[in-house]
Parts: sequence; structure tokens; C-alpha cells
Amino acid sequence: MGMTTTPDPATSPAAPTPSAGVTARHHERLWPGPLGWGGVVAFAAVLGAAFVPVDLVLSLVVGVVALVVGLVGAVLTTPRVDVEHGVLRAGAARIPVDLLADPRVLDRAGLRAELGPALDARAYACLRSWIGTAVRVEVRDPQDPTPYWIVSTRRPDALVAALGSDRAGGTTTAGHPEG
Repeated sequence: MGMTTTPDPATSPAAPTPSAGVTARHHERLWPGPLGWGGVVAFAAVLGAAFVPVDLVLSLVVGVVALVVGLVGAVLTTPRVDVEHGVLRAGAARIPVDLLADPRVLDRAGLRAELGPALDARAYACLRSWIGTAVRVEVRDPQDPTPYWIVSTRRPDALVAALGSDRAGGTTTAGHPEG
């Protein structure tokens, strides 16, 4: 009886992550800051005010519709940054963390340098200008033409920790794979 509930390790499917069931998670939405939300409200107010000479009710309707459309648009276009089940997801892109080298935190100055003279046009970037910090992580897959990812995050240390604990063995030193 008890044997039917205990899986046989030789025939069981592989676990979703190689880190023996203990994985760190990171979930973040790259929401606009207060200035971005204020901009949506200000745009709706100006658009509504433009219709005041025509009709006050029309002005209110236009303003409310513009506000709703702006807020829904902001919500629908806000990317997610997640690390779960051994996969990094940034916006629409996904990559197994086993294919990534050690991540590096970028402060505002480091991010500016990475996006300026140090930028490789083949890199994947999930960036939001209102977020001043990011994480850069090298891609170790020789089949992938993308050399690295740069991902905006308000919590870079948490993202680095989640990426580090989700990777299997093969630790890296100074961004270069072992062996």
C-alpha cells in the first residue's frame, strides 16, 4: 500500500529545477513611479478640459474615458520580472537560470555606462527609465546569440539572490563559467 504513494527516483520525472526543491523566488512589476501615474491623470485632465467650451458633460466623459484608458494601458504594458522554477522571466522573454553566469548589480552610473559605450546591440534589455537600478547577467548558452541581459529592478539584491540560488552547481567567478 505505501509503495504506491512513494515515487521511484529512477522512474520519476526530473524536478523542474536542479536545486533540490529549494528555490528562491522573485516577483516584481516595473510599475511607473508617481510622476508616471501623475502624467496619466494630468493628460486626462487636459484632454477633458479641452472639451469644456463644447459641452461640460462631454468634457467629463472624455476626461474619465482618457483616465481609464491611460490607467488600463499602464497596467497592461507594465512588464514583470520573475525568477521561479529555475526560469528568469523579464517582460516577454524567458531563459533558464542554468544558462546564466553570475549576475551583477548595476547602480544608476553603472547602468548608464552599460547602456552607453559598453552596450552590445545583441543584448536583451528589459528596461524602464524611471527605475535607476538593474541587474546584468551573462548568457552562457553558446547557441544563443544574446551575450547578456540587462533587467531593470527596484530590488537588485533580491533578484541577484534569487538567480544565484536557482542556478545549479556550475558556479562562476567574475562572470566566467567554471571549467
